Amino acid sequence: MIKKFFNISIIGFAIIFTSCKNDEGKTVETEEIEFRKDAELYLIKTSGDTLKTLDIEIANDDYTRATGLMYRESLKENHGMLFIYPSAAPRSFYMKNTYIPLDLVFFNSDSTIVSFQKDAKPLDETSLPSQEPAQFILEINAGSSERWDLNKGDRFSVQQD
Repeated sequence: MIKKFFNISIIGFAIIFTSCKNDEGKTVETEEIEFRKDAELYLIKTSGDTLKTLDIEIANDDYTRATGLMYRESLKENHGMLFIYPSAAPRSFYMKNTYIPLDLVFFNSDSTIVSFQKDAKPLDETSLPSQEPAQFILEINAGSSERWDLNKGDRFSVQQD
């Protein structure tokens, strides 16, 4: 019995160590993810004045919402990503595999800003929740919401190409 246990242990260790071996010297080539313009987004003050026009990618399915801006090296000043959900609900994001510092702008179902998460740190897995139910979330470069003077109550409008 002890001999059988010893043999099983040796086989188990051999499997673990060979399956975890490092392929030193081999690198995986990855392609840079290119920005894909899906629409234009207009940020609008409560007064009705347009603050800024952005080219945006739209994340409206499970895969694109899960990956978002992960693995991107940069985001141009006039670019962003709009996450679209079927309905308003409490939302929470994190920065796993995201290399760009971001501002997250949360909008309710009538496209009005309800909360912000500003200056989200790259690669940080801390939860970044909306303060109120949100149906739309806009990711933009960190600091943009301050520079553009975005406030609760401001809204957006989208025009698809």
